[in-house]
Amino acid sequence: MKILLYGINYSPELTGIGKYSGEMCEWLAARGHEVRVICSPPYYPEWRIGDGYSGRNYRRDHLRSVNVFRCPLFVPKRPTTLTRLLHLCSFALTSLPVVLSQWRWKPDVIITIEPTFFCVPAALLLSRLTGAKSLLHIQDFELDAMLGLGMAKNGRLKATVCQAVETFFMRRFSAVSSISHSMLTRAGNKTRQSVPLHFFPNWVDTDFVKPEVDASGFRRRWALSDTAQIVLYSGNLGKKQGLDLLLQAAKHLSSEPDVVFLVLGEGAEKQNLIEQAERLELHNVRFESLQPYQDLPALMALADVHLVIQKKGAADAVLPSKLTTILAAGGYALITAETETELGLLCEQYPGIAERVEPENLEQFIESLKTMLNAAKTGRPRVNMQARQYALDNLGKEAILKGFEEFLLSLTS
Repeated sequence: MKILLYGINYSPELTGIGKYSGEMCEWLAARGHEVRVICSPPYYPEWRIGDGYSGRNYRRDHLRSVNVFRCPLFVPKRPTTLTRLLHLCSFALTSLPVVLSQWRWKPDVIITIEPTFFCVPAALLLSRLTGAKSLLHIQDFELDAMLGLGMAKNGRLKATVCQAVETFFMRRFSAVSSISHSMLTRAGNKTRQSVPLHFFPNWVDTDFVKPEVDASGFRRRWALSDTAQIVLYSGNLGKKQGLDLLLQAAKHLSSEPDVVFLVLGEGAEKQNLIEQAERLELHNVRFESLQPYQDLPALMALADVHLVIQKKGAADAVLPSKLTTILAAGGYALITAETETELGLLCEQYPGIAERVEPENLEQFIESLKTMLNAAKTGRPRVNMQARQYALDNLGKEAILKGFEEFLLSLTS
């Protein structure tokens, strides 16, 4: 097959959508498919253009048998609702001529990644020009996440119009896929069940990320004592995570000398969080950068408790990709999610896989965190085997990508 992937994020980004898009395309190319990618230069989660790249110029790379076309875009230093929209629009505009130039190549299938939905019109136009099948893969419902977090302040009428436009375009794809069952149900409602749906979850390399890895190197690197209990958050530091909850918990536990909150990552809210931690005089909170991928198993083994935090209204629109890694490592996770969301249903269906509390409920969060830390001190098994077994049964990279390849072949035939 000739496969064109069109999305703003791509390798070498270490986290989020770019990581999964890169691994998927490289896997498909290794299977003998001809793969092209139209994307931006790497910028996430730091919100700055990566070293060696430019946000002003077009560039063509050849990465592990994948032809990559990178297009200019505007990257705001401190993203707001307005600057984020300008950011997404800039990529949609600069990538348009590159997308249309692919009509000579005539792909068999065009995979559009949401976000950003701004890429959808160009992808559908190219599909019409070439006769290619079109697939919308939803990693994040942009509009739903925005409305759920109260970021849209211009009234119900505009929200209704945006949702109508979203439905109009979604119904014109050959198929729609998404990373969770609840998100796939939502996609079916938006398309009024008129488009084939495919469950395509994010995956993890369970042979690479596994339990019982030596984490002493990180303890030495960050001068953490052997008795220190580590509460780890690793990933994007944005508004939808609601990480002020972490800082409030750290304040409550500041009298516990062995408890250290380790916050790894980049994002729009990082500087605000650092300043807030300084105002609260939180000596038990450490901010560090994202670590190289090869160190991921040891980093996972370092934590006594992993945090997966989101604000109310965000959890059903977005399934955190960091959870797959935590589960594969057999980690003990504390999740904030409402009962009826994908995360809530996961915890209910697989008891012991993680602890769940209601979002933004500080009292519940602190109580569960203290209980988990105490259990780690008093003989809890080092590995959460319920989590590890779930990853082995449901999140293996090879099985998921083979299923996706079969779906693409059936779509194009």
